[in-house]
Amino acid sequence: MHKILFSSLVMLVMACGKKEDKTPAPAPGKQGPQIRVMTFNIYGARASSGTPADLQVIAKIINDAKPDLVALQEVDVNTQRTGTTVNQAKELAALTGMDWHFAKAMELQGGAYGDAVLSKLAVVSAKSYALPVDPGVGGETRSVAMIKVKKEDREFYFASTHFDHLQQEDSRLLQATEFKKIVQSLDLPLVAAGDLNATPDSRTIGILKSVINLGCPQQCPLTFPSSQPNRTIDYIMTAPTNTFSVSSYTALTGWHEEKKVYASDHRPVIAVMKVY
Repeated sequence: MHKILFSSLVMLVMACGKKEDKTPAPAPGKQGPQIRVMTFNIYGARASSGTPADLQVIAKIINDAKPDLVALQEVDVNTQRTGTTVNQAKELAALTGMDWHFAKAMELQGGAYGDAVLSKLAVVSAKSYALPVDPGVGGETRSVAMIKVKKEDREFYFASTHFDHLQQEDSRLLQATEFKKIVQSLDLPLVAAGDLNATPDSRTIGILKSVINLGCPQQCPLTFPSSQPNRTIDYIMTAPTNTFSVSSYTALTGWHEEKKVYASDHRPVIAVMKVY
């Protein structure tokens, strides 16, 4: 199928009211298709090589995990810092044999910076959203890259996002509130993933948990920094309840043995789940 190109940025257009959940409850004994989902903040592929970025290192981590869907954050497209002719989303898609969609969060050094999704599943449609920042605090504008995918007879959305990184939580709270509105507006189930720069006990995650389920309900694995992780800030999440059944949820090291480097400053997370 044709590769998915840049979508127009959709600015805060989703309705605030939660739609009625039209997803049927799983029938007794009915088995849904299984999917493998990964989220990976790739740090512009700079952790292992600087400029130009070595996307082969990132691609190996992804290919070894064999995911159906990948949420990528800190993706550079045609920037001076990682290559003015390098579209990281497009090139990673080629290296992993997936389709792709990129959402620009901001302009950066002659190019763009944002989030992307990769998919081995049939892609039905793609869209992008913008997330706000608190004007009193500042920070970077953020984005959501979302696709509608299909496996067997199940259709659902898959999204990648990246919340503000500043110590103050103000912008993250705004972004979580806006993301909540997006989740409430969807007409199909959702798997969302990304670097939220917030720990499980934060107010930011509290806002999200009112509409979405963490894939790690018991103990979320530590994900940052990759060499000696001491906090959880990267997540895979699902909505609504009883639509996805997560059977495993693990943080990988992201270590590239041949080059003796961590592919990123974040550890990738991978979850295996069934879709009902």
